[in-house]
Amino acid sequence: MTLADDPALQALRDQDDRRAVETIRRHGVRIMYIGGPDCDACAALNRADRRRRSKAKQGVPFAYTIGLFGLWHPELLVFGVDPDIAHGLLNTVSARVRKGRDLAVGEVLSFEGWPHRALVEAVPDPGEILFEANRFYQRPREFSVEALQLTLDDRAGRFPGQAGYSAEWVQPRPGRFRA
Repeated sequence: MTLADDPALQALRDQDDRRAVETIRRHGVRIMYIGGPDCDACAALNRADRRRRSKAKQGVPFAYTIGLFGLWHPELLVFGVDPDIAHGLLNTVSARVRKGRDLAVGEVLSFEGWPHRALVEAVPDPGEILFEANRFYQRPREFSVEALQLTLDDRAGRFPGQAGYSAEWVQPRPGRFRA
């Protein structure tokens, strides 16, 4: 049975779409947080998708925005942080974008009152990760919305590729993760 064949599942999707539109109107973006393959916090609507994808091999939590694509800007993605940090980071950077700031690949972002910085990186395969954003914008995987990964520096202030960087296991390199 497909989603189109199940009126109850379609009704849930319709309700979720209405909530997404209202959240984006009110806050500028909706943030999807996926806490690994068995995350209880994941939306009930995603459970069937997760089972169908045979449970993600990586249990790394990640979060991404939905709503920036409507402003002709790539969505934002972050790995390896808890929900509070993910929401704070994505909301802060999204607010910059909504105020007219275009992010550039290779740019390093800093944050007032927070010791970490974020490196902006291109995501070569967003269709393998941003399922709900693509569903919301009605885009097939092969024509996915674009995304930028915000890679955080480690405790010593180093980014991937710098000697001694210690957080690669929590923040997969762009193109090496599939949800």
